[in-house]
Amino acid sequence: MGTFHTQAMNYVYQQVLQRLFERLSQAQRASLQLLIQRLLVAAGGMERIDGFKVMLAYGGGHTSAYALACLRAAQLSIAARGPGTFRLRVVTTHHAGVSETVQGNIERAFSALMMHDDPRVELLMVDDGEVHLFDAREPVSAGQKAAERLDMLIVGHLTAGQTRQTFLNRCYLELADLHRLGSSYDGGVDAVINVVPQRKRKRYLAWGRRMLREAGLAGMQPVEASPAAMFQTFAVLRHNHLTQVLGEPIRPLTGELPHRAPRFVAIDDLLIEPERGQRDLLETLLGLRYDNHAFGFDEAIGGNPLLVAHLHGLRAAFVELCSYAEGIDAYVNQAQQLPRMRPIPSSLAAMLQCEHQRDNAAERLRYLASELAVQAFDLSEGQLVCLLYAPFIEQGRNLELFLRRCHPNQRDSLPGMIRALQGRDAAHWIKEWLEATSGLSMENLQMLYRRKAKRRPADR
Repeated sequence: MGTFHTQAMNYVYQQVLQRLFERLSQAQRASLQLLIQRLLVAAGGMERIDGFKVMLAYGGGHTSAYALACLRAAQLSIAARGPGTFRLRVVTTHHAGVSETVQGNIERAFSALMMHDDPRVELLMVDDGEVHLFDAREPVSAGQKAAERLDMLIVGHLTAGQTRQTFLNRCYLELADLHRLGSSYDGGVDAVINVVPQRKRKRYLAWGRRMLREAGLAGMQPVEASPAAMFQTFAVLRHNHLTQVLGEPIRPLTGELPHRAPRFVAIDDLLIEPERGQRDLLETLLGLRYDNHAFGFDEAIGGNPLLVAHLHGLRAAFVELCSYAEGIDAYVNQAQQLPRMRPIPSSLAAMLQCEHQRDNAAERLRYLASELAVQAFDLSEGQLVCLLYAPFIEQGRNLELFLRRCHPNQRDSLPGMIRALQGRDAAHWIKEWLEATSGLSMENLQMLYRRKAKRRPADR
């Protein structure tokens, strides 16, 4: 029965490989052979490929799905030539705000490539700092949602809602942590596959060095020294970030690299983007779908551009006292003019490009973003507006302004609010109002009251 099962599965894997080859152009097939050679060299030759383990961080979007398909094709091609092939570990992550479509893309690609029951493949997911076997039915944990929500609120208040720090810094640190935890799990891996273009890699490393300097950790091992050094350095940086966010020490680091010191194997130069018709065929094979409301958020790894745009609109409407649509326009124009800013997703730009439809499009975006904020983070629009004013930091410096503009009927309660924020006796209803308005506990509000603002350059 064992031999019959093995023969049957080998036939299935041959069919998968054939379907992949049918959807690759001649140039892509040549590139696949170069990928195979690169992996064989990294492993130390054909005789060592059987014990070679590589890891890919998979987000469910088009680029990472194409990389996954190429690695699977390389794995099955090597297996067809000899007795062994490399082991492939695929690690994904759970994040609040990621659509069911993206999570479904991950599962459909795994199934289409017949990866679930292949002993040469290991499918993992990281949730709330813990590594688990991949399970498409498993929802994002309450701990992960709570951690993301608290981080967004605390950092948002400390920076008055600067979107790069409120969203992107956490995403970058969690991306590094995903690689650290995934590459160290259960004995580790020999190589980490890098599909990020060199230009973006350099920008990411420059950001890491800047964050280390700002955290007073510039004396640590350079982030580009090796994958192990990079992951561990970013782990210390993330630990420092979370300690600052919470205002207190947190649990010690986990997920060291005791057994293997992995290397990076960059394959971005070998990923030849398919043309439109060919891309459709590949996407059909992998079962990729797109959510029109995702606005470019087609990866499980990264920040949601819809919420970033939403904060710019709310800032315009409630802080700068103009209109929500004007805030969205300013954000779009800034993103198009400054190359260092994150590009505006094409679907979001298309929604806002017609001048005569600007106000209607902005209101639709506002509705979608508000729904996402409630569903993913349990945050109302009013709580996001509160974050933009940062009314509690620096002994409540902006609290009177926030009340005057957004809650004028509560201005007489200002002295009681100050007492509550100082930890002194105050009416219970005042504490409840502060918690409901901010989305934070009194302990966190009192911590913010003692904190100073994080002074940064203009938001980008």
